[in-house]
Amino acid sequence: MDQSRGRPRGADIVVETLERLGVRRIFTLSGNHIMPIFDALLGTDIAVVHVRQEAACVHMADAWGRLTGEVGVALVTGGQGQTNGAAALFTALAAESPVLLLSGHAGLLEIGRGAFQELAQADIARPMTKASWTAASVDTLADDIARALRIAREGRPGPVHLSLPVDLLEAHAETASPAPAEVAIRVGEPSTDLIADVAAELGRAQRPLILCGPVACGAEGRARMAALEAASGVPVLGMESPRGLNDPSLGAFAEVLAQADCLVLVGKPLDFTLKFGEAPAVAPVCRFVVIDPDPALAARVAAGRLAVSGAADALPTLAALARYFDTRRHDDRTDWPAAVRAAVAYRPPDWNDRRGAEGRLHPVELCRGVAAFLDRHPGGTLICDGGEIGQWPQALVEAPRRLINGVSGTIGASLPFALAARLHDPAGPIVAVLGDGTFGFHMAEFDTAVRYGLPFIAVVGNDARWNAEYQIQLRNYGPERARHCELLSSRYDRVVTALGGHGALVTRAEDLPQALEEAHASGLPACLNVLIESVPAPVIRRPKVG
Repeated sequence: MDQSRGRPRGADIVVETLERLGVRRIFTLSGNHIMPIFDALLGTDIAVVHVRQEAACVHMADAWGRLTGEVGVALVTGGQGQTNGAAALFTALAAESPVLLLSGHAGLLEIGRGAFQELAQADIARPMTKASWTAASVDTLADDIARALRIAREGRPGPVHLSLPVDLLEAHAETASPAPAEVAIRVGEPSTDLIADVAAELGRAQRPLILCGPVACGAEGRARMAALEAASGVPVLGMESPRGLNDPSLGAFAEVLAQADCLVLVGKPLDFTLKFGEAPAVAPVCRFVVIDPDPALAARVAAGRLAVSGAADALPTLAALARYFDTRRHDDRTDWPAAVRAAVAYRPPDWNDRRGAEGRLHPVELCRGVAAFLDRHPGGTLICDGGEIGQWPQALVEAPRRLINGVSGTIGASLPFALAARLHDPAGPIVAVLGDGTFGFHMAEFDTAVRYGLPFIAVVGNDARWNAEYQIQLRNYGPERARHCELLSSRYDRVVTALGGHGALVTRAEDLPQALEEAHASGLPACLNVLIESVPAPVIRRPKVG
């Protein structure tokens, strides 16, 4: 530690505070304003992952937060470094992922004088975060860090941004040790009366659904949702897709949603993913129960339809409801739970017959190959990214852990996600299914994966276009006006080989299993460049009877 008369530098305070509060890893890209922190990290137990583009390190921190429940920490420099990194905050915000973005910043003493890379960084990040501010004193840096870590995890988790002026990082504190920093997370436990009111409303309903937001879609949340469904007999579903009620992993969910007479939203905002609760997506007679860390969200429910509302965190609410029903016998609800599960599990039977044209795979064939591979190698993580191609594995591939781009709908995060997933799980297979457009965002992170020895398999569905937008052109304007969304049918596998990884081109479904096994056996970051049919994402509807 570089000290003056025993007084720590601001950079040392930042690093010591992060380490004391349990941060084990920082995802970063170097730059002028943060080199004091790079120096202060030497000799600590904090691992550093040095990436190739700032948004990638924020995406990695996002994946780390989702997978571990810890705050994922990203460190970028000021100016353009901060704006590059901030672009990825929107994905983390919509996914309710606890992230701390630390950015370097022009020196406080130079603000307003034309400082190097001077920007209103806190203002830029604020719309995409729970909180965003600039540190004002070296003596309060420890408290700034502690406050940021607390906000990121408390209530509805999400990203926080803190700018660190370089002159504060280089300055020495007035005292020999920083102010004590603690992160005491306030857990929003639901009241006993609130749980009883929710249970009573469920008891009055004939066709209730409990819907949960992204924070409940991780491993812990899914376990709690399953426990509540088993205890209550009420179907409990997680929603984390920008496709909302048309999320392909939820099958024909839209059909049963339209029949529900009570929707209990546990940490699930009423928004575009539920068509704002309006008919015909939701029946006009359907009543709402809203339990959320932000009580203001209850105001989104139309007048006269809100039966119960209260402020509480999602995971404690799920646990409290399960305990309540565990001690009481729930009434059988005829065939409603079975009908919901059948709708969610439904996949069109003709998918089994889907085949690509000569030299190309249908996305169903690609996904069947990935699913079989993950069955042969259990304990894996599935990552889904891209506009159209990313929806197919969500419908067809199961894995113990899953990461998707989330409610924001923003594409491009899958390669950084895969690196963070490998750091989280050194053993299980990591498979990312993404599109060729998506691949272009962060292909240089294969260099990062090779440098750090982080093997995973990227399965690139290559149809040589931005297919989501192309499908919009076809639907809205016709094929004669479908222009400017073309890409080259590039050899992305060769890009990865050139960066030191493993690559292979796949043009036939029967070759995919061996290609996956060879990629896995290589022990290298791998890219399978799979030529696919350009088809729209699945929208699952069951045929009407009669």
